[in-house]
Amino acid sequence: MNYLEQYLMRINKEKDSSLAESINQTVQDVVPQYISKFSFREHVVSLLVGDVQSGKTSHVFGLMCAAADEGFVNFIFLTTDNILLQQQTYRRAEKDLCDFCICDENDYLKFFQNNMKKPCVIVLKKNGRILKQWKNNLSSSNFVAGNPLFIVDDEGDAASLNTKVNKNTRSTINRNLDEIKRTTTSSIYMQVTGTPQSILLQSRESGWRPYFIYYFKPGKNYLGGDFFFSLKLPPYIILTDNDEATDILVDEEFPENGLKNALVTHLLTSAHIMLNGGNVCNFLIHPSVKINQHEIFAGKIGEYLNEILFSYEDEITINFFKMTYDKLRETKRDLVAFDKAYNYIINQLKEDRIGILVLNSYSSYEENTQYENGINILVGGNSLGRGVTIPKLQTIYYCRVAKNPQADTMWQHARMFGYDRDPELMRVFMPPKLFKLFSDINRTNRGIIRQIEKNSNGNDIKIVYPLGMQPTRKSVIDKKTVGVYSGGVNYFPFYPVNKDISLLDDMLFAFSDDVYSVSLKLIGKILDLVGSEADDWSATSFKGFINYMLAGNPSQQGELIVRRNRDIAKGTGTLLSPNDRVLGDRYDDVVLTMYKVTGDKGWNGKQMWIPNIKLPKGTIYYSGENMFQQNKDASCSQSLLNDLSVVAESDMYIWS
Repeated sequence: MNYLEQYLMRINKEKDSSLAESINQTVQDVVPQYISKFSFREHVVSLLVGDVQSGKTSHVFGLMCAAADEGFVNFIFLTTDNILLQQQTYRRAEKDLCDFCICDENDYLKFFQNNMKKPCVIVLKKNGRILKQWKNNLSSSNFVAGNPLFIVDDEGDAASLNTKVNKNTRSTINRNLDEIKRTTTSSIYMQVTGTPQSILLQSRESGWRPYFIYYFKPGKNYLGGDFFFSLKLPPYIILTDNDEATDILVDEEFPENGLKNALVTHLLTSAHIMLNGGNVCNFLIHPSVKINQHEIFAGKIGEYLNEILFSYEDEITINFFKMTYDKLRETKRDLVAFDKAYNYIINQLKEDRIGILVLNSYSSYEENTQYENGINILVGGNSLGRGVTIPKLQTIYYCRVAKNPQADTMWQHARMFGYDRDPELMRVFMPPKLFKLFSDINRTNRGIIRQIEKNSNGNDIKIVYPLGMQPTRKSVIDKKTVGVYSGGVNYFPFYPVNKDISLLDDMLFAFSDDVYSVSLKLIGKILDLVGSEADDWSATSFKGFINYMLAGNPSQQGELIVRRNRDIAKGTGTLLSPNDRVLGDRYDDVVLTMYKVTGDKGWNGKQMWIPNIKLPKGTIYYSGENMFQQNKDASCSQSLLNDLSVVAESDMYIWS
């Protein structure tokens, strides 16, 4: 049986032909490079990156089918420690991989009885107890050790990584996952996520940094970051007051600007969808991680729905609905007639057919699946984050702002992304500061993807974030392998070397002692020819940063300052004159100063070009796999290395 062929036929028939084409493209790109070449002698780690809710699971299922065609028989599919997500994935695997033996986390007997008659997929939460149990199950079988294990780690940046890396020990889940891999002689460990920041920042020695990375493009009907969070405010984003969430919690009145507008928008959108043959329309409210606040929001929503029901004949209520209706028609010209929509809404309210669901860790699984049909208003926090798919989610009210926001966590809360949305009826209500944060994250994500597409081994990928936002949680990043550079600070090698001084002389011949605007590509070529005898300075790291800038703008310029016949003693601080420091500070670009010393005063009579580089102001640059301390002529506290949540005089964080 050709498992891939059967799977694609089902996708094409039951879901979307463009999705089937996209899955097949992923298979054709990945399998020859990675799965078909598997040696059956080693444990390898890879990373599959896709946009949030862009069909990653469908693509992974396709790769699993292709792997089954290549002879793999034992598969583990890992979800986050979220019963909703685990059960959602299990049911989906049963439906989409009907040619496989699908085991829930309690199906021990089913797994053993299958005994490789069919390819077997075990769907597990990343929970210490469950992982330990299945490690024992796998170890006790007589058919696992000799066959490669294919592990899919969905949301691989969540829970799997070692949260105790800076304590010289292993977190429970991280250790159990590694032990599961070791129950066999070989394995493929495929991390899957839409937010790869923490994975890309892993050290090689951790064993969790991938050697192969692939990005799959979403289908043509996907609504993602570029749709909602472009630099220009789109009509689908409605800005609310920054403090509205707090006002809702403490005031008796219901604020009209944001949540009231969002609720009426949802009701009108639902009326249009249902009257045109739809069976579900959802509204998500993400106010806070605090469960008690979920109940407050749900209670006030219920009160306002009752208010609508009691006042639906009043002119004030009708006019408010009509005003919201007119706003929707600005993007949805064929919106169902107002009277028809309004009467439908009132009838739904009279029959108590609009569900208000509070979804959090206290909710049952049954409660967490009630939104699959009908008109629903969902209130929740983290339980509505990673991996959870909400069908026909058309309206979102997002007001949660963390004190120290993490980019990967925030992006995973973007449940508005997906395929089954009506783009003309999409509305996201959020305060301006959240819109800016999401826009910054989207811009960075595009930069990461551009680099992955050019570099499948994941080396030298740079990540940029605004001040006040962390790319990921610092507990999973080994601070010993992260070098720190601050924008606006001059860096130089204390023990400089020239790889080819004659070539440097030729390259700099056309430049007299002055300052020049030059291509960053030229600065990169100069850096190729300089270095240090000690681990105190890395031209490679600086060139990596330059390459990041060039990826966004190939014509990007920097400043080159050239000085010859510098009679400077070795060990003289920064090797930069006060005048040249002032000159370099005038420019908010990459500034490379090249001093050619006479060779006297401690240089053993050897002439040499000495680089001094300053990165643009407003940046902090983190270089992974970097074990050295950088020489710098401005104070850059060692605490930067110890605390990844540093606040400096900058606008952007840059990680690599």
